[in-house]
Amino acid sequence: MSNERLDFAVALAEKAGVLGLDYFRKLDTLTITQKGHQDLVSEADRNVETLIREELAKAYPDDAILGEEHGMEDGSSGYTWVTDPIDGTANFVTGIPQWCVIIACVYQGKVIVGVIHDPVAKETFKAAAGGGAFLNDKPIKISDSQSLSVGSVGVGFNGRTAITDAVNVVGAVVSNGGVFFRNASGGLMLAYAASGRLIGYVESHMNAWDCLAGMLLTVEAGGVVMEQDVNHALHHGARVVVGAPGVFEELRAIAESSFAPLEAA
Repeated sequence: MSNERLDFAVALAEKAGVLGLDYFRKLDTLTITQKGHQDLVSEADRNVETLIREELAKAYPDDAILGEEHGMEDGSSGYTWVTDPIDGTANFVTGIPQWCVIIACVYQGKVIVGVIHDPVAKETFKAAAGGGAFLNDKPIKISDSQSLSVGSVGVGFNGRTAITDAVNVVGAVVSNGGVFFRNASGGLMLAYAASGRLIGYVESHMNAWDCLAGMLLTVEAGGVVMEQDVNHALHHGARVVVGAPGVFEELRAIAESSFAPLEAA
C-alpha cells in the first residue's frame, strides 16, 4: 500500500513543484517592493497547497490532510497526509534557489511515506517505510563519518523557541571541531543528511510538515533519528536530532546541553 502512496506522492510533489517554480520565476519580473515579493510567496504557498490538497482529495478522499497553510482536514481512513507546499520561503522570496515541496503520509502513528522535492535542482528524495531511501531513483545512504570534524552539521533556526538554542548548538559544534551548515530550508537539510551530504541535522523545534518526511528518509538511509511520538508531533511539532550512526550520540548530547527545556513543546 505504501508503495502506491509513495508513487502518488512523488508525482504530486513534482506537479506541485512545477507550479511553485512558475511563481519563483515570476519574482524576476517584479520590480516592486519587498511586500510585493512577500505577497507573491504567500499566494504561491496557498495555491501550491491547494493543488496538493485537491489532488489528494480526489485520489484518497477518506484520508486526513494536514498542511502549513490550511490546517487539518479530518479523515476516516486512518491515513494522514502532511505537507509543506514551499519549505524555505525566506529563500524563495529573495530568489535563493534552495526551497522544496514536502509530502509525508502517516498511518497508525508511523510515517510510511516521505517525499522532499527540490524543483530548481530537479532532485526528488523519497522513501517508503521499510523500502530504503532514494534520490531520483538511486539509493542513498547516510554518511559514514565517525567524527564531527569530518563533514558538516545542519543547524535549524526557528522563531518559536529560544534564540539561544541555535546559537548554543553552533558554538558546541564548532567547539567540538565541527562545521555548521544552514540553508534556511529544514526539509532540504534533512534530505541532505539522509543522502550523506551532511552528517546530521539538529533543530529545537520543527513542525510536522517540515520534519516527518526527512526523518523517514534518514531512517531508511541508515541514519539514526531521535525517537518521536508521531501523533503528538502532528499537532505540536517535534525536537529533531538526526545523524550518521558514528556521530548521532554526540549530536544528541549537544542538543540536550544546548536547547532550552522542552516543557512548552
